[in-house]
Amino acid sequence: MKTPITLLTGFLGSGKTTLLNHLINQPELSDTLVIINEFGEIALDHLLVAESNENVLMEMDSGCMCCTVRGDLVNTLHEVTAQMSEPEGRQFKRIIIETTGLADPAPIIHTLMTDRWIAEAYQLDGVVTTVDLATGSHTLDQHKESVKQAALADLLLLTKGDMADEVAKEALISRLTQINPSARKLEVASGQADPNQLLNLGLFTTEGKLTDVEAWLKEEAYSEQHDHHHDHDCHQHGCDHDHAKRHGDNIESFCLTVEKPISKEALQDWMQLLMSLVGSNILRIKGLLNIEGVEEPLVIHGVQQLFHPPVPLPAWPNDDQRTRLVFITQNVSKEFIENTFKELIDIAEPSTKNPMK
Repeated sequence: MKTPITLLTGFLGSGKTTLLNHLINQPELSDTLVIINEFGEIALDHLLVAESNENVLMEMDSGCMCCTVRGDLVNTLHEVTAQMSEPEGRQFKRIIIETTGLADPAPIIHTLMTDRWIAEAYQLDGVVTTVDLATGSHTLDQHKESVKQAALADLLLLTKGDMADEVAKEALISRLTQINPSARKLEVASGQADPNQLLNLGLFTTEGKLTDVEAWLKEEAYSEQHDHHHDHDCHQHGCDHDHAKRHGDNIESFCLTVEKPISKEALQDWMQLLMSLVGSNILRIKGLLNIEGVEEPLVIHGVQQLFHPPVPLPAWPNDDQRTRLVFITQNVSKEFIENTFKELIDIAEPSTKNPMK
């Protein structure tokens, strides 16, 4: 069984260290290895770590994590696995990787997904991003890394709410919802988060309940965002409602729905085309696919140009058997994504007319 990895990110001063100091002493996270990088940030309280009998801290002194983590992270995980394989070796049930505040989390996710050895032993369990409610809007305005941290999150932990003006706080929460409609938001004080709310967030697996795939996909969040931010004329003209955009952040989030089964070949051609043209700007894709000739649905999950192997489900979670693909993109429009899909479908099936909802 693969060891789950939680990626903890968030901009400088957003409360990651305070959160970790709380988490490492919780019984729910016993036998958890924490890998941190202290470049430019306050370290964890070493006394707390030393007093914890069920956690081990490994510090990486290699500088900015987003620039140099690939080799260090691979080597660290190799060493951990080697230690665990020894007769008296310490066993870890879970790993938390804390990025630096200036880190783009995508290269770290890239490492976890593309290194063959790591992918066989470990699995990304979720991305948790801390956001300072008092200064978060300014941070998003000034630092593009913080926008990607929010866009790639499965869970947004909102910190320092007691220091935030209510109007500004509501505006920031609305902005975060536009950047990433499906991420759950949880306000925490002094890092006092329930560890159980940080686990089992990311890639859907068949080890979970079948109905969990709907909560994982959360396509209704994109429809709600579109309905909230578009006027009634859009509804009258039959526009796709599953779309949200934040112009200042150049982030778009939307759900494409395909009524008919898709041929495997057309899907592969489309994905290859997207990856070659705009792969680095497609921050995240997750979806439930209806493939021609296959009774069971497939779950896909990708970050930028990289995809986890498709996960076949034993059955559809409900009567809705349409293909649904959720996208979070940067500087790539929904119309571009949709048009490339339609063109390839028309080539593969000239008689098919407007398969998109």
